[in-house]
Amino acid sequence: MSPLLVLALAVTTATPVLTLDEALAEAQRKNPDLKAARARLAQAEQSSRKAWSGYLPTIVASGAYTRNSDEASISLPTVSVIRDVGAPTSAPGDTEGTPTNLALIPTEFEEAVIQPLNALNAQLEVRQALIVPTLWAGIQAAAQAEELARLSTEAQRREVLFIVAQAYYGAAAQQESLRAQARLLELNQAREKDTQARFDAGTVTRVALLRAKLDRTRAEQDLLRSRNALASAKLALATLLGRGPDFELAPPPEPLQPRQEGEEMLQHALTERPDVAAARKGEELAETNRRGAWYAYLPTVGLSGAYRWSNVGGFTGEATTWLVTLSASWTIWDGGLREATLKEQSAKVAEAEAQREGAEARAREEVLRNQLELESALANRSKASEALELARESQRLTDISFKEGMATYLEVADANAALTAAEVGDVAERLQASLAALRLLKAVGSFSPTEPPAQLAPNSQSAPAQPTQPPAP
Repeated sequence: MSPLLVLALAVTTATPVLTLDEALAEAQRKNPDLKAARARLAQAEQSSRKAWSGYLPTIVASGAYTRNSDEASISLPTVSVIRDVGAPTSAPGDTEGTPTNLALIPTEFEEAVIQPLNALNAQLEVRQALIVPTLWAGIQAAAQAEELARLSTEAQRREVLFIVAQAYYGAAAQQESLRAQARLLELNQAREKDTQARFDAGTVTRVALLRAKLDRTRAEQDLLRSRNALASAKLALATLLGRGPDFELAPPPEPLQPRQEGEEMLQHALTERPDVAAARKGEELAETNRRGAWYAYLPTVGLSGAYRWSNVGGFTGEATTWLVTLSASWTIWDGGLREATLKEQSAKVAEAEAQREGAEARAREEVLRNQLELESALANRSKASEALELARESQRLTDISFKEGMATYLEVADANAALTAAEVGDVAERLQASLAALRLLKAVGSFSPTEPPAQLAPNSQSAPAQPTQPPAP
């Protein structure tokens, strides 16, 4: 065996073998795009909390220290007496006079500071929204936005895992093609050695020897191309998994057809595909936002209370005070902002409705198209398997005839080349059938490999069988 062949097929015991289930699970953990999507979902999940914050109490504590340039105070009476400030008067019929001009005369005073040099103030304020119609729509829209983000993240997760599955099947098919090319090289090397011996014995011409050397050289070139193609496919898969390409691939299982048929398949796609559900949720969100624009025409009512402390009593002489306020506001005219917002939201509703209709139409089209593609791929795979069996039999008979001297080396070389081409063609058609089945599963909405074994059938070493129905999603 040539050093090139040894290099192409060498697999050390330390190289791990990666299965499709492991690749999908690893992609869910390490794929950078999925990590970013989960981070965006975590951000969106705070929308409801932010929306509800407008309807929950707000408590604000504040304090201040002020250094004034001057101190100001006024004199306030603390003790007063009643004194007669005029002559006594008598009412008609009275026998003696009764004093009537009495007054409260302050006799002692106290200085009240109204502006100290050092002023300290503290306040605790509580505000509560009672009736805010725009918040009603805002809270509902926040919950819908969270659900929309969740559906969008799920759609992206399925898309990434679908790409990983495609890459895995492609790399596995390339690995099988590499083995076929390696077998062809082994045959050509053996033929070259046999032809060299026959040429030395004088039983074949130099043309036959040159043809054997040419076939061996072409096989080495094809093997090198296959090896580089496999390395490139594994590198692409490793990038999706966020790891290095130091692994071998296990034969992948064969994807299954969706269990639904006909109209049931279309309905399943419309109900189970997250992108279609996200389009519907987007339409609901647009309707809620338009309703919120109508709510902006209604009045708002709020309640607030404050408790204050100061190191200066002021005119009341009390260091602490409190107040409660019930307020209402109604915007009569805002310059046309509400009218413009309402028209804008109505246009967004029309846009969301069109997007929902487009998503549903694309889902139907993808299901029907991929169903047709799968039927064609299965037919091609069956013919490729039949061609492979014929090529194997032809190569076996040609080899027997050559050993008996009834076939030429050129016929043997052509039979070997035809067998390799049939093997590569069979690998390619099985790959196309697997990818077509994956695309149909994705179009129907059944490709959600949180538990990959539930969506995939056991691998068969023989010719792939007709896909069967998977368990209910």
